[in-house]
Amino acid sequence: MKKIICTIGTRPEAIKMAPLIRALQADPGFDCRVLATAQHRQMLDQVLDIFGIVPDIDLDIMQPGQTLSGLTGRLLIRLEEVLAREKPDAVIAQGDTTTVLATALAAFHERIPFGHVEAGLRTGDLDSPFPEEMNRVVASQLTRWHFAPTGLAANRLLAEGHDGARVHVTGNTVIDALHHVAATAPDPGLGLDPARRMLLVTLHRRENFGAPLLRICDALAALMRDNPDVQMVLPVHHNPNVREVIRARFDGAERVILCEPLDYAAFVGAMQRATLILSDSGGVQEEAPALGKPVLVLRDTTERPEAVMEGVTRLVGTATETIRAAAQELLDDPSAYAAMARHHSPYGDGAAAGRILAVLRRDLLGVAIPVSDRVQMAA
Repeated sequence: MKKIICTIGTRPEAIKMAPLIRALQADPGFDCRVLATAQHRQMLDQVLDIFGIVPDIDLDIMQPGQTLSGLTGRLLIRLEEVLAREKPDAVIAQGDTTTVLATALAAFHERIPFGHVEAGLRTGDLDSPFPEEMNRVVASQLTRWHFAPTGLAANRLLAEGHDGARVHVTGNTVIDALHHVAATAPDPGLGLDPARRMLLVTLHRRENFGAPLLRICDALAALMRDNPDVQMVLPVHHNPNVREVIRARFDGAERVILCEPLDYAAFVGAMQRATLILSDSGGVQEEAPALGKPVLVLRDTTERPEAVMEGVTRLVGTATETIRAAAQELLDDPSAYAAMARHHSPYGDGAAAGRILAVLRRDLLGVAIPVSDRVQMAA
């Protein structure tokens, strides 16, 4: 039996790692141990409860007002201790957070092969998103298994000189998780007015702090003013740079529902009921198109251009009038709306975890990859 440690630190990581963790735990060839760094404590715990995952190791690393450097340093020290004690055969992490960067580096220091789920995403700009672009670029240099969600992501890795034998196109595990939860048609529990259309908005990116966030709020306020048949749901991120601005602008506003960050099931339910989604989140760009929901991406760059190329998301930046006009067009023009609301995601078919598992079984257990998975992994 081979021991694998799966690390998770934030809510998106837990969502995207949950299908793989469950698959590894169900396989008799693996002893899968879950390590939670708890980079985001409360939001991480919500997801773990939904998927029935209990961490074997919990670093509980989060501190009030933590800096990126302080977080990285604490993570490296604690991860080194765990890896030296546990001596796993492999370590797996997902995405582009500080947890992922520290996990890849700690595994490298301990000479343990590292697997990167959702590998190959790039904007080409180290400042956008910050610090995520740097995290994933550096992590790729330390990766044994690159599990790329799309052929485009795989091609980026090949263009950077990574060994093609280590790059595997698997789809994105977020679609696995989404299918699992969406099938239950969860109630978001928000007291929505069924007679009104609904805008769902999420905001949390560091590069949008300050003036960009204020411009986004101006656009949202204009949309609410000009569309009396619309209600807006805005789960307010815990970061005070977001929370203070949103609360100051929309507390008590008519037809605006401000709430705490929703657990994953409730958020999926909110996406299912939304008319239009405006977000700076990476995961939403992957999930919402699979539910047939148009997404306006409140960023100047995206590492997920596949959905933009497919026409199911649109990059609108943070300029007030650009956001307002793009949203208003979709609210007013049924043909423009239908062109984006196609229930199509380029990020997978819900079987990504099985493909990742097949690669790990081949390389760690010597089990041949089934033909069906081998075909789908081809770039």
